[in-house]
Amino acid sequence: MALRTSTTERQRRLGAELRKLREEAGYSVTEGGEFIGMARAHLGHVEAGRTAIPPEKLRTLCRAYRCTREPLIEALVAMGEDSGKGWWTEYRHAVAPAALDLAELEAAADALLSYESLFIPGILQIADYTRSIFRSSQSERSEYDLDKAVRFRMERQRILAQEQPPTLHAVIHEAALHVRFGGAAVMRRQLLHLIRMAELPHVTIQVLPFTAEGLSAFSTPFLFAVSHKSALETVLVENPAASHYVHERDAVLRYRTRFDRLRAASLPPVDPGVPASSHESRDSLALIQHLLYSLQED
Repeated sequence: MALRTSTTERQRRLGAELRKLREEAGYSVTEGGEFIGMARAHLGHVEAGRTAIPPEKLRTLCRAYRCTREPLIEALVAMGEDSGKGWWTEYRHAVAPAALDLAELEAAADALLSYESLFIPGILQIADYTRSIFRSSQSERSEYDLDKAVRFRMERQRILAQEQPPTLHAVIHEAALHVRFGGAAVMRRQLLHLIRMAELPHVTIQVLPFTAEGLSAFSTPFLFAVSHKSALETVLVENPAASHYVHERDAVLRYRTRFDRLRAASLPPVDPGVPASSHESRDSLALIQHLLYSLQED
């Protein structure tokens, strides 16, 4: 039994879901292993994400745990069969494991719901804006490592150009549009890029204005990865010190409600296809265009 020296978020999630089913059924690790002829230590490694489990053993285990939710069982099987390999694999020695987990999460999602309070969402950034953010951080990077990190973030955006892209709904706090990473010229190009990205039929961008009331508790950025396998939907809660994933169903639903409230409090979406004369005086596009004008004046 070969053990993984490092585990991905997907592998840890699969193990955690199996452990949750076992504990809900009231079985010990030893008893769980007996259902599929697996030693206690071996099943322990499966639950920790350190080793794989064959699909049929996984199905047998779920049924032994009295799980009758076939969609959940098949979603777990699919998660276990996923190789986890993608374009991000070539960056495994160049970026942090958390960044690789994020790329894999985005690639597997059917839809992405993003809220950012101080930055443009990574999947919508231009290279110079990203570079400026990395340079302003406390971490010291060589130019080589910096280039790799910037290139990786740009590569993440490829999912929006693929044949069957996920939908992206981004709510961006107005504050993020005022912070000039890279200076006025870079910020102007970044705002123009937002408008261009909003032209894509599967991309929706809204701005949460400073005037929005009663939402101070919702300032923590997060990314909700929507999946047709609703039992395995995931939320990434971003934090400068250490971001973390939320899997527990009730907590996930709370973040969905939180996003809906943020969306409702935001200005109408950016829609470059609507003639300027038809735009409301206070919508997301009008606000971005106003900021573009102020940047041009500087």
